Amino acid sequence: MTTVLYKLETFEGPLDLLLHLIDKAEIDIHQISISEITDQYLEYLHNLQELELEVTSEFLVMAASLLSIKSKQLLPKPPVIEFDDDYEYLEDEDPRDELIRQLIEYRKYKGIAEHLHEREWERSLIFSKEPEDLSPFLPEIEENPVKGLHASDLIAMFQKAIRKSMKRNVVARIHRDEISVKDRIKEIVNALEDVGIGGRLLFSKLLHEEMYRHEIVVTFLAVLELMKMKRIVCYQNKLFDDIVMEWRGEVKADEFSGLEIDY
Repeated sequence: MTTVLYKLETFEGPLDLLLHLIDKAEIDIHQISISEITDQYLEYLHNLQELELEVTSEFLVMAASLLSIKSKQLLPKPPVIEFDDDYEYLEDEDPRDELIRQLIEYRKYKGIAEHLHEREWERSLIFSKEPEDLSPFLPEIEENPVKGLHASDLIAMFQKAIRKSMKRNVVARIHRDEISVKDRIKEIVNALEDVGIGGRLLFSKLLHEEMYRHEIVVTFLAVLELMKMKRIVCYQNKLFDDIVMEWRGEVKADEFSGLEIDY
């Protein structure tokens, strides 16, 4: 028993099979022999059936079309028709024309598809990633501090700096009025005498907005001295409340003139 091996190509459609047969025969697509192409095409379908492979309907439709074209070419040519003095032949359209047109169009699009496939393959060999911010890796360039300035601007800035330095060299002497703790005690006692024994006076009443810091300190020291001499009693009604001074002594302000204060 003789074993016949068939090696069948895989085609995307009947036109793809016809182009393969034409290229294999190395003939011009415009000069194809329908008889030979039809026989080769039917042989391919026969091989598929022997291998029990499914033959799609489009292959069968093309087989019917080839047989139709082949039968049309076997028909006799139309007779010669005389027109006036000239003789012309009334020729029917070549039955191969429609098939040839389809094959040309298919070959064109197949070539484009192969080109795109090659481009796809070439692009698949290139690996890319999203762009990143590479500014942190750039070398730091110090900005020119005088960028955009003209010589006239620099001269004006230099003159302004000179004027400022001349003003800083001016020395001014400030004289301030000094007040002693003893004098401030006298003033506080005079204020307490007005309210009488057992009367109360708020510490804030001894101050005013125009007082300097050293005057406020001296006033606070005078209050401490009066508390030390037990002439007044100070307390607060609640935390951070105003200091209340209560007069307990009968000493006159003039009697503090001989008081010795170390500061």
